[in-house]
Amino acid sequence: MIQIFRYECKRLIFNKFFFGILFILLFYGWQVLSNTTIFGVSHTAPFSAWSFGDYLSRMLPLLWIGALFFLTFFTSAKARRVAILTNATQTSPRRYAAAQCAAVLVVTVLLAVICLAEAAVFYGRYFGWYAWGDLLAPAIVTLLPPLVFALGIGWLLGRIRPWLVYLGMAVPFVCMALPLPEALSLWNGSFFTEYPLMLGTLDPAFSLPMSVGAMQGILLACGIVLLICKPEIKRL
Repeated sequence: MIQIFRYECKRLIFNKFFFGILFILLFYGWQVLSNTTIFGVSHTAPFSAWSFGDYLSRMLPLLWIGALFFLTFFTSAKARRVAILTNATQTSPRRYAAAQCAAVLVVTVLLAVICLAEAAVFYGRYFGWYAWGDLLAPAIVTLLPPLVFALGIGWLLGRIRPWLVYLGMAVPFVCMALPLPEALSLWNGSFFTEYPLMLGTLDPAFSLPMSVGAMQGILLACGIVLLICKPEIKRL
């Protein structure tokens, strides 16, 4: 299984799409940092948890697309034909799918870490600021639940119809266009620009309303369940 995992990781990383999405992420991320984050959001410092969270929420749609596109390597019609051969080997299909899923997760995390590293370079270069421990909470809350959920729902959609994965790529953009309730405000980025103003203090410490934290926890749990259980789906 480890050999399969390593092979799938190499296959995902050493391809044109990975380097293409990486270039787009770095270019767009630097534009956000130098044109929006540098001024701070909602009267907070550029290196506050709120400004950093706003940066991550703007990067999230691209990371979501990347995660789902990596899944198409294993859910496409071509991948289904190859699966017929791999299922005939001694390796259990369930373990093979687990290795593929782990590879997608690792590569998605790699892209997310690169986004964090870009912000670290930006903060160090322009502000000489390196207190990254203060930004760990917004990074986990903003990125982990939606990306795990994206992978879980992507596996589900891919088993129903491969093309549904591509429709799933539009979800973060739809969320950004909708006036979502507070519990889902992390999904359109409004949480980082609106909630600190409601706290009534200048540059407040990072905190989450119970509704927002609960919703992120539910999404994370749903993503994990979908990745682990993988129930049998009858194709439409």
